[in-house]
Amino acid sequence: MAMTLAFDRAMPVATVGASGGSIFEKSKPEGAVAALLPDGRLHLQHGPIDILAEGFGDPLAVRAGYARAAARFALVLEELVAELPALRSERAEVSGGIARRMAKAVAPFRSAFVTPMAAVAGAVAEEVLGALRGPGIMRAYVNNGGDIALWLAPGERLTCALALTGGLDRVTVRAGDPVAGIATSGWRGRSFSLGIADAVTVVARTAAMADAAATMIANAVSLDHPGICRCPARDLQCDSDLGDRLVTVAVPVLTPQDRTRALAAGLLTAERFMARGLIAGAALFLQGEACRTGALALEQGDASG
Repeated sequence: MAMTLAFDRAMPVATVGASGGSIFEKSKPEGAVAALLPDGRLHLQHGPIDILAEGFGDPLAVRAGYARAAARFALVLEELVAELPALRSERAEVSGGIARRMAKAVAPFRSAFVTPMAAVAGAVAEEVLGALRGPGIMRAYVNNGGDIALWLAPGERLTCALALTGGLDRVTVRAGDPVAGIATSGWRGRSFSLGIADAVTVVARTAAMADAAATMIANAVSLDHPGICRCPARDLQCDSDLGDRLVTVAVPVLTPQDRTRALAAGLLTAERFMARGLIAGAALFLQGEACRTGALALEQGDASG
């Protein structure tokens, strides 16, 4: 699901650099791409990782932050690949910083099957954000394919609106709030899902935690139905961490009753996670219907930001 990020009192960043930019050349190994877009955002791409990032503040500070982010990003894919077998296992030991962040994020959800890969996009976003932020930057975000890590200096805030509902669902994050990550999962997304949710968006204290929680809640939006098509994950991707577990590949038009039942199952899981302090809120979507809880329920339809 696309996310629209609207920043209050946004500072212009287009003056930070032109495009492409020599500030990245020394830190970019073969295969990794780092470029400034015309609107001032930073684009990072390497293999399956595709990131948009933006910093707000002093132009020189933002430029330096982008250079740090590009340098850190250049090594990310290599680090992940080095530990990929362990990251695809449920309880294998990992050693790298990003890998440890992934394992820590999924640990609270291990009453069900989950591997660190459930938190990979959010964990990578956090790592790049950690490099980008610094003195002179007042707020920043890193959007890794819809999984977003946020940073706000004291007194700052931003509003994130869900494009799926035309901006009617939104959450305003303020410095000091227990929310620094937003993630979305569902069977229509980039990753496999055991459930039938079109999308589940979660806000949590870290992007990696939001990523893992969104995966688990999306898995829980489910029901037995003869028209739902599932197949072993291994048949779609031979090295999938899900192995022979059945993942959703097609969902027929459901009755209102079936949609309500499936969403209720996911909402129950989300509310259990909220009660444990794992997430701050969730919004669940299935064939034009939705349910919300926590921060996302409170912000629905509120355009005041």
